[in-house]
Amino acid sequence: MKNYTITVNGNVYDVTVEEGASTGAVAAPVKKAAPKAAPAAAPAAAPKASGAAGSIRVEAGAAGKVFKLDTKVGDTVKKGDAVITIEAMKMEIPVVAPQDGTVASIEVNVGDAIEAGALLATLN
Repeated sequence: MKNYTITVNGNVYDVTVEEGASTGAVAAPVKKAAPKAAPAAAPAAAPKASGAAGSIRVEAGAAGKVFKLDTKVGDTVKKGDAVITIEAMKMEIPVVAPQDGTVASIEVNVGDAIEAGALLATLN
């Protein structure tokens, strides 16, 4: 057995690693600092204001959290206009309209945890 002190994202862990275990190395935390924030997994985001879903999908390019809704159902958007802003790694990332259209539905709420590729809104 070997003891190591590991720092991950500012959190210090004292671990003991057992060598030669049949399933590989086993790490057992001895002391763990509380993490700053653990993202909650959202199995399915509830629609905020769904009308008739549009045919043009607006999807998240990265995993993160919904920071701001830049539009609402019925708004007209041009290609490149911000529809929703997500926060990932302490950066605000606008998710833009892939083409001109009208917002048909918003599928997320502010604060929702999202995965890359998640449906955020639809356009007509």
